[in-house]
Amino acid sequence: MATVPGVLRKLILAPAMTDVTFAGRGFRPAVTEMARHLESIPQHVVLGFEFGIEAPDEADTVVRLSMVAREFRGFAYEGAAMAFTVRDAMGARPGDRTARFLAGAAAPHIFLAYIGVGFAMARLPRPLWSKILPGFDGGPVDPTMSWLVVDGYGFDRAYFDTDRWVRRQHVPRPYPWRGAPDYFLRAVDQGIGRALWFIHGAEVPDVDAAVAAFPESRQADLWSGVGLAAAYAGAGDADGLKALREAAGEYRPEVAQGAVFAAKARVHGGLTTAHTETASRVLCDLSAEEAAELGDQTAPGLAAPDGPVPRYETWRRRIQAAFR
Repeated sequence: MATVPGVLRKLILAPAMTDVTFAGRGFRPAVTEMARHLESIPQHVVLGFEFGIEAPDEADTVVRLSMVAREFRGFAYEGAAMAFTVRDAMGARPGDRTARFLAGAAAPHIFLAYIGVGFAMARLPRPLWSKILPGFDGGPVDPTMSWLVVDGYGFDRAYFDTDRWVRRQHVPRPYPWRGAPDYFLRAVDQGIGRALWFIHGAEVPDVDAAVAAFPESRQADLWSGVGLAAAYAGAGDADGLKALREAAGEYRPEVAQGAVFAAKARVHGGLTTAHTETASRVLCDLSAEEAAELGDQTAPGLAAPDGPVPRYETWRRRIQAAFR
C-alpha cells in the first residue's frame, strides 16, 4: 500500500506518460503497429518507476511488477531499478535498496535492471554518481556487467535529448567508470544505438542512415546497440530483421552480438517471446536458447578484476568473433 511520502515522491519525480510517447519526444508519430509497440515500452518503464518510487519497500514493488505482462516485465524492472537508485542517491545517507533489489528479485532481469540504474544516472548530477557505486565493489552487484549502467545512461540521453546527442552527436565528458574513462564513451554509444531503434520506429532505412551519420569510429558500438534493441524490444518481423542484417554490412557481427545479449536477457529472465526466437534465428542463425548459451560460453570471469581492456568488452569481442 502506498504511503503519503510515497505518493508525494511519485507526484514530484515520476515522468508523465505523455512525456515518453513518440509525439511527446518529437519523433515520427507512432502510426504503424511496430512503432506503437515500441512506444509502449518506455511507458512500461515509467510504470515500473512509479511502482518503485511510491511503494514503501521492495516487496510491495515486486508484487506490482509481477502483474505486468511478461513481454514488458523486464522494462518495468528497469523503471523500478531507476526509482530505487534515485531514492538511494538522494537520501541523507547512502541507501542499499538498489543493491538488495539487484541481488534479489531483479536478479532474473539483471540486464534490464542495470540499464535502469543508468536511467537514474542521467537524472543525477555527477557528484552523486559515486553514491550508487559502493554496491558495485565487493557487494552483490557484478562489476563487469555494470557497464550496462552506462549503456542505460546513453540510451536515456539520446531518447530525451535527441537533438544534442543524436543530431549534433554530442560526446560527453569521460567518467572513470570501473577505472576506464575512455570505455565509458563506448558504452554510452552502445546505449545511443539502442535508442536509435526507438527514435526511428524500427524503420531500418532510417536507423541505417542515423548510424551512418556518426563518425565511423562510433558506428560499431552503435550497431551493437541497434541489434540488442531489435532483438529484445522487438517490433521487427522476419523480413525487417533480414533487412537490418543486410543494412549492417560489415557491422553484422556487432548486430549479432547485441542480439545474443538480448537472447541471454530474455532467456535468463524467463521472458522469451516468439520475437526473441525470430530475431535470434535471423540475426544470429541460432535459436534463442543457443544464442543465450553462446553468451554463457564466451563470458570471461565476470567478477574478476579488469585488465587493460574491460572484461565486458572482452566478452563482446568473443561473441562478435563467433560471427566474423
